Amino acid sequence: MPILGTLRRVLLTPKLTEVSFAVRGFPGADSPAAEALEAIPQAVISGFEWGIEAKTLWEVERKLALVRQEQRGFAYEGAAMAATVRDAMAGGRGTKARELLGGPGAPHIFLTYIGIGFAMARLPRVLWKKVIPDISESPYHPTMTWLAVDGFGFDRAYFQTKRWVDQQRVPKPYAWEGSPEYFLRAFDQGVGRALWFINGARPEAVAKAVNGFAEHRHADLWSGVGLAATFAGGSDADSLAWLREASGAYWSELALGVVFAIKARTYAGFTPPHSELAARAMAGLTIDEAVEIADSTAADPWGSGIDPAYERWRERIRTRLVQAVVSQPSGERVHP
Repeated sequence: MPILGTLRRVLLTPKLTEVSFAVRGFPGADSPAAEALEAIPQAVISGFEWGIEAKTLWEVERKLALVRQEQRGFAYEGAAMAATVRDAMAGGRGTKARELLGGPGAPHIFLTYIGIGFAMARLPRVLWKKVIPDISESPYHPTMTWLAVDGFGFDRAYFQTKRWVDQQRVPKPYAWEGSPEYFLRAFDQGVGRALWFINGARPEAVAKAVNGFAEHRHADLWSGVGLAATFAGGSDADSLAWLREASGAYWSELALGVVFAIKARTYAGFTPPHSELAARAMAGLTIDEAVEIADSTAADPWGSGIDPAYERWRERIRTRLVQAVVSQPSGERVHP
């Protein structure tokens, strides 16, 4: 075992206990879903440990293949985080992230970008301009690089909950993709995802947490909640239906998160039953319908705009969702 790899693992890998809800002091620590939800950040840590220590990408890929499909994308998040940190340690001249995201991590591109965001939370901002690898062969690059900012927001809310959730602090803007204003919105989308975990997937607690933030932040927080509830699971159909009602005027944001979660799951090749359940309960969509919405709105007919391409895609999805609701006779199931 290479000595350098061992040192990196020992010095940089968080302990599994550090992500447990009880250790973090989360109100959702006694939730029935806590154990299942805790397995997700534990999978991230496992992927990070393998990625930070391994000598070759082949070794990382083989270890990640041992993770069950439902959790594998999260392990890839950790591996992407490790690759980004290793590239930064090489002075920004490394190719670890490029090889991972453009290779075996390609089906998990949505989550690997989030993993880069986890690395950003541990790197000085001066290094951020080099963290995104050029993977122009991906149809989602650079549009979905905003998920790195989402990942950064999730990490800060999860590991510094008092500052970013209880005190509702706002980060200093950063000109990600030339849009410092949108940086704050993408950050909040990650915070919204974290609220699902922090509150143990209890819809009432999650809704209360979202509503406790300033009104102008609610839309992006609800979007993050929808994504986490669909991708990670942890709640039943009745609770998810309650959450849909609780989102009120922000239902299209919640459902937008659902659509993105389903797209990410199907793109990776495996959609667990809880994701299908969430799509029906919160958005009134089947898996195929959610994917069709994502795919049919991915191309920007205008080609440019004030908002980044990522937000323009999100807006087109919201428009489709709202149009579907308006066009449905009262009492019928909502679907496009």
